[in-house]
Amino acid sequence: MIQGACLCGAVRWRFEAEPDGATACNCTACRRYGVLWAYDYDGEGIKVEGDTRPFVRGKALAFHFCPVCGCMAYWRALSVDEQGRRRIAVNLRLAEPDTVGHIPIDHFDGLVSFDDLPRDGRCVADYWF
Repeated sequence: MIQGACLCGAVRWRFEAEPDGATACNCTACRRYGVLWAYDYDGEGIKVEGDTRPFVRGKALAFHFCPVCGCMAYWRALSVDEQGRRRIAVNLRLAEPDTVGHIPIDHFDGLVSFDDLPRDGRCVADYWF
């Protein structure tokens, strides 16, 4: 299990398993937020607590940030899938470095091609600096 919290601790999340990768996306939102995402389903593999303020981007998802310290905590899909599940991704940068540093980075080109790109051998720890 991996846990994360915003800077002031008002917003927390728990990832119940080990993510197989952390996504670095270069879309107009993610590159500005500087996030590394780990995905699952709301209330299943990922559980969140605390009041957030959403920023709805387009028609698919809302970015949720702490209204106190401003940390980007997670995004949540605006709609559910065919099974009634809602996709969610937490920001791994809110976790303690030693719990996520080894997770490999997946690259997603959300700016131009909207394609997954090949892994380059880097992991979360390579992104701390």
